[in-house]
Amino acid sequence: MATEREAIPADERQQLLPPPTPTESAPFSAFTPCQKRWILFLTGFAGSFSPLSSFIFYPAIVPIASSLGVTVGLVNLAITTYMVVSGIVPAILGSAADKIGRRPIYILALSIYFVANIGLALQSSYPALLVLRMVQSAGISGTISLGYGVISDIATPSERGSYVGIFALGPNAAPPCGPVLGGIIAAKLGWRWIFWFLVISGGLCLVMVLLALPETARAIVGNGSIPATERDMFVLLLCNGIFYAACACVQASLSSLFIQVYGYEELQAGLIYLPFGLAALVSAYVWGKYCNRTSTVSRANMPQGKFLDFEYARVARAHGYDPDEAKKKLMDGFPIELARLRSAFYIVILTAVGTIAYGWAVQKQVHAAIPLAIQAVIGFNASAAFVAFGTLLTDLNPGRSSTAAASSNIIRASLAAAMTAALQPIIDAVGAGWCFTIFGFVFALCGPLIIYQIKIGPKCRELRGTKQAERTMLLAGEGGQDR
Repeated sequence: MATEREAIPADERQQLLPPPTPTESAPFSAFTPCQKRWILFLTGFAGSFSPLSSFIFYPAIVPIASSLGVTVGLVNLAITTYMVVSGIVPAILGSAADKIGRRPIYILALSIYFVANIGLALQSSYPALLVLRMVQSAGISGTISLGYGVISDIATPSERGSYVGIFALGPNAAPPCGPVLGGIIAAKLGWRWIFWFLVISGGLCLVMVLLALPETARAIVGNGSIPATERDMFVLLLCNGIFYAACACVQASLSSLFIQVYGYEELQAGLIYLPFGLAALVSAYVWGKYCNRTSTVSRANMPQGKFLDFEYARVARAHGYDPDEAKKKLMDGFPIELARLRSAFYIVILTAVGTIAYGWAVQKQVHAAIPLAIQAVIGFNASAAFVAFGTLLTDLNPGRSSTAAASSNIIRASLAAAMTAALQPIIDAVGAGWCFTIFGFVFALCGPLIIYQIKIGPKCRELRGTKQAERTMLLAGEGGQDR
């Protein structure tokens, strides 16, 4: 009779197996003392922004209330909502960090925080203040719990007391320093500069994390000696998240701008979404595919005309692979990133240009047909990009596509929440033209990311394959011992 281990398919066993735990001959952490101190500094720096964002706000309550024309009690409500969100989000981010790594979640959290602070510095209405304070909290409140997770990754139980003590210096410096700093900034520069200060300091922390924080999650890198081979996956998820968030901003602005600029009624404001939606529907059909590339259906019986299938076959022929064989399985060495993303690069450029054109068309109050036609262009290209990103995400995660999709949703929903919260304050501050010029450049960021993904993808897949082979050998050894 088959054992429980043997009843699980081999490919699933390979994915369920955790990284090898350190043996007696391997240290608990492969990071050097100097690296540990640097990691501790970065995590403490990031963790300081959660309480700092709360305490630095207090001296500005009265000036903000006076500037926005509301009562002090209503501004105090922004403190309450900040605390409520800070009690919920850390559990979500902590769980995500355990699954996909500390570093990606740090980058996501600090990115949301950065965008929310820009919105807070620019906003001029109480609802925007309330919403953006919640987004600010959602971005930064999880950094303290993430820091404790990092400490558990790199420090033995006997070391953790001193590590936690050093890490806590960052968050504990906020209560005495935050109000003093907030009072000085509000008195000398005005309350908006409190948030500009957080933009600058939080942006600096984000850059430092991007450049110099290694992955520590033991489920991914073990004691630090296993390379995090998920770099290509994070680039893809980030690119998809940026694209989704920027599209959400374009769509969120449509009805309000057309009501304000063109005097549309509510029914008309609903109908103007049709060009984007219909174009996206057509694009999904043109760019998508009916048959999975692993299908054994012969090419003659496969529906033709799907662009990604065409690109896949063309790349296969160009690199010496038989297209029919390549459709049955992902061949070793096949440049799948190139096959999926080569056309997406041009799609990104068209979407960026279209977004900029849309903003200026609305601001210049040209005929409504022009921005609506541009919306159709954006919808067609955006849908094509999502098909390409989603297909590659499935290609790279054949046995864990649901987990990959869940990770994608976390990143894109968080980025979209932050960017849409900052949307109206930016429009109010600089106008629709410059606002969507900014979002056009946000779209354009995906271009270099795509090039980077195509470059690093094959090497990352090779490293993943090596690591999976090592885990399979370990599982085989354990299975032999069981028998």
